Amino acid sequence: MFKLRRIATIKTFIYLLFLSALLYSTNSSAQDGHALFQANCASCHKVNAKLVGPALAGVESRWPSRDKIHSWVHNSSAVIKSGDQYAVSLYNEFAKTQMTAFPQLGDKDIDAILDYIKSTPATPAAAVGTTTTGASSENNGDRSIIFGVLTLILAIVAFTLLQVNANLKKMADDKEGVPAHEPIAFWRNKTYITLGTLIIFLIGGYYVTQGAIGLGRQQKYQPRQPIFFSHKVHPGINQINCQYCHVGVYQGKQATIPSVNICMNCHMAIQEYKGEQLTDANGNEINGTAEIQKLYKYAGFEPGKPWDASKAKSIEWVRIHNLPDHVYFNHSQHVVAGKVQCQTCHGQVTSYNEMYQYSSLAMGWCLNCHRSTKVQFETNGFYSMYEKYKEDIKNHRMDSVTVKDIGGAECQKCHY
Repeated sequence: MFKLRRIATIKTFIYLLFLSALLYSTNSSAQDGHALFQANCASCHKVNAKLVGPALAGVESRWPSRDKIHSWVHNSSAVIKSGDQYAVSLYNEFAKTQMTAFPQLGDKDIDAILDYIKSTPATPAAAVGTTTTGASSENNGDRSIIFGVLTLILAIVAFTLLQVNANLKKMADDKEGVPAHEPIAFWRNKTYITLGTLIIFLIGGYYVTQGAIGLGRQQKYQPRQPIFFSHKVHPGINQINCQYCHVGVYQGKQATIPSVNICMNCHMAIQEYKGEQLTDANGNEINGTAEIQKLYKYAGFEPGKPWDASKAKSIEWVRIHNLPDHVYFNHSQHVVAGKVQCQTCHGQVTSYNEMYQYSSLAMGWCLNCHRSTKVQFETNGFYSMYEKYKEDIKNHRMDSVTVKDIGGAECQKCHY
């Protein structure tokens, strides 16, 4: 009798494990799609909002078939050259900027991303002229939480079954006249103590690891600046080129922050703000003219009088984007040689009333970009030294070269 009950208990436990595996397998596709989206698409796309590229919600309705989407993701340039009407219109809409090719993604990977996009609920568009701290993030929900909860439930079930098994064994021993051992208190049982210690160690280790990984990272960091400066007004509405203010972005390692002199080149004449209402991240209205007066105070300028630039004081802007001291990053190498758009790392800057850190700037985030970004050999003299790859492409031994191929994943390239 006891053996039959024990067998039934084991069968029940195995059935629960099988059910867990089945649930996991049915959801793995969307989970994989989420991971693939975050690794390959999230730097330029959102599901329900326009970013560097278009919003991806309903993307399948805009293409004739998934096969066409596969071709677009693998090589957008070829699809544009084929004369596809939608591809050409998309290319023109985004300032003739080609989408990065992803030849490393298989058709099943792209299908998983498309399934994830379809499973993401639509979100209402944010009101024009307002921002939120770190921008509105998509409430995708990490399915790993579901599996974590499921694992916890199974652990409780397993513990309950062990207790039932122990009680059944005791009842069988009593019936057969087998002397019973003195029960050990729960808090003194070595098995339970070991199991509890292991659980605490795993949970504690997980949170310590996550905390250590996040040290020094400040994604969505949006400090309050001494002067309210709206990128939406300057490079957005007024179409001021990024390089006009960030003069070092094409020449050196740092993009540089504009000096007071650069600001005054325009604001010697523009003394009053007459544009649309400005709001900060909390929705508070900002007086644009009062912010210009703050600039005049730093510059030592009085309207109607000659300006003595030697009296100007530096504006104490709060730095937003910081990398660890052991990390090397050069703006000119990425912008000039790599042809990387500002929006790739900084998001849709022309829509920001207040600047914030859009990307995580984590090592994995950089490496994912290096693995997927193709090097432009044909019109880029920076890569003239890589004759081998040019010959390989010419002879069709390779169809493209990524940053990773030319050393973009080597430790010493980015770390001193």
